[in-house]
Amino acid sequence: MATINLGAIKFNWKGAYNNSTAYAVDDVVSSGGSSYVCILASQGNAVSNGTYWSVMAQAGTNGTDVGTTLTTQGDILYRDGSGLQRLPKGTANQELRINSGATAPEWFTPAVVSSDYSRLASGTFSTSASEITVDNYFTSSYDIYKFYFETANTSGSGNNLRFNWRQSGANKTDSEYVVAGHYNGITTSNSNSGGFNNLNGYNPAYHHITHFGNTNSDTSSGEITMFSPLSTDRFKTVYAECWGKDGSSQWVNWHTKSIFRLNTTAMSGFRLYTGHGSNFSLAGKWNLYGMKNS
Repeated sequence: MATINLGAIKFNWKGAYNNSTAYAVDDVVSSGGSSYVCILASQGNAVSNGTYWSVMAQAGTNGTDVGTTLTTQGDILYRDGSGLQRLPKGTANQELRINSGATAPEWFTPAVVSSDYSRLASGTFSTSASEITVDNYFTSSYDIYKFYFETANTSGSGNNLRFNWRQSGANKTDSEYVVAGHYNGITTSNSNSGGFNNLNGYNPAYHHITHFGNTNSDTSSGEITMFSPLSTDRFKTVYAECWGKDGSSQWVNWHTKSIFRLNTTAMSGFRLYTGHGSNFSLAGKWNLYGMKNS
């Protein structure tokens, strides 16, 4: 009976190519990271010889070792025109952006935002004191100052919260304040009625700001505007828009203005105090803001 030689019926892995080894058809070797299959019996013919060998699997391009590219915590990996690159971590408060050529990321330090309206100080009213003093926040950078507050003084129910300028750290209690304004009220028994009074004072020793109520729930709060406290060529003026409660009888809305006529000397600060002399009963908060020069 005739015999038919079918040859190899599957690939035969022969390992790395050896120039002295005889290879038969369908033998497979490796060389340079690629694999080759023998297509014609061969010995001593390099895998680059297409008469005897055919590429089975081509080696790819070596990649970048990310472990050696990124060296420091916070590094960023990106690709440029030639491959993967490392962008070292930035410094505190820097931001990431694309460079001017739109080709790669970079760190940059943003300019400090300069606001024309800045908070300069803040604090609370102490329930163990009858006044607060705010000193040494006036600077040449600002012309106008805004002071916002909320507090209470139940022991001084029906009395007034008062304002004094301060010069060189001392309260200006000279009888040189000229005060004018008005308040209108809404009674606790009838929302459609209430008192209305013109407020004026020629040469008192303070600027009265608002009433105190008989409970901490009815707070005294408001906004005080001070103009050019560091000027030396004009008297100092104050506008106050405040809310309070006149004891237990009515809620009152105060609108007052004052000028201090003793001298044109620069002011170092101001104080708020209870006209009754008793301590504040609510540790409310206050904030001081400055409006920059034009």
